Amino acid sequence: MQRLLQLTLDLFDTAVAAPDPAPQEPPARAPRAKRATTPLKPGLGRAEHLDSVLVPASFRHPRANREAVLGDSVVAYEFRRARRRTIGFMVAPEGLTVSAPNWVPLYEVDAAVQGKSAWILRKLGDAHDRRQRTESARIDWRNGAVFPYLGEQVVVVLDPAHAFTEVGAVLRTDPRRVPGEPHHSLHLGLPHNAQAPQIRDAVQAWLMRQATRLFTERLEHFAPRLGVRWRKLVLSNAGTRWGTAHSDGVIRLNWRLIHFRLPVIDYVVAHELSHLRVMDHSPRFWETVSTVVPDYPELRAQLKGEALPPW
Repeated sequence: MQRLLQLTLDLFDTAVAAPDPAPQEPPARAPRAKRATTPLKPGLGRAEHLDSVLVPASFRHPRANREAVLGDSVVAYEFRRARRRTIGFMVAPEGLTVSAPNWVPLYEVDAAVQGKSAWILRKLGDAHDRRQRTESARIDWRNGAVFPYLGEQVVVVLDPAHAFTEVGAVLRTDPRRVPGEPHHSLHLGLPHNAQAPQIRDAVQAWLMRQATRLFTERLEHFAPRLGVRWRKLVLSNAGTRWGTAHSDGVIRLNWRLIHFRLPVIDYVVAHELSHLRVMDHSPRFWETVSTVVPDYPELRAQLKGEALPPW
């Protein structure tokens, strides 16, 4: 059976790998200079260690086993040996991971970390800022809570009158819009004393129904224009991907795309459908995307830059 090919669109730009440096031959006799990177000693308290270097720690990986003083920051990172040719750097939401071949001595790893300090601090700072924005977007699920839907704000209204309706939720729009205030309200068929998990689950169920309907419409809109045929839509809840395209015509789209404006959703839909023509990210692929979404670079930036409420 022919193996299925799969292309993915990353969610949140969560893990960033630095370009591998050019491989270098180890020096015959390299001097062991004073290291700015040190292993974390078992049993050494965080405050005691930070006092010893007199620099406040800024970033710490949960599996950190080494530290580096980069500029005015302490970066505690995960160091591991790997079967690879060069030293590699990866910044993910949890922090920095450095991987090195078994034959590379630690002083070369230390030097490589120092050489990448500007890139490391920039990426760690970006990840920190994104976490801050995400936390600030966290929703307190109660009557009057506000959540994003198609780029606009919607207010939750607990309305037991809708408890026995077919869908248990009704979206209403107030034509008397007050600037700066949401003019959409979602009336949920829940009692006024409903708990936060009940409210959250009811809103999510409604959003997923809207996502199924809208994503199907957009797939039907773009597929003929791209000259492709899709077979099945699957809603995903992936933590790191907005969408996935399989060569057999199965399209997976993250239901949380429904939070974004329609043009952003259209970019992701067109992106995945374009993979049914070009199963890679070559220039020909991006040319295919641009035939139906010419402003995709701006929309792609919005997709990566906007912080959504955590679920």
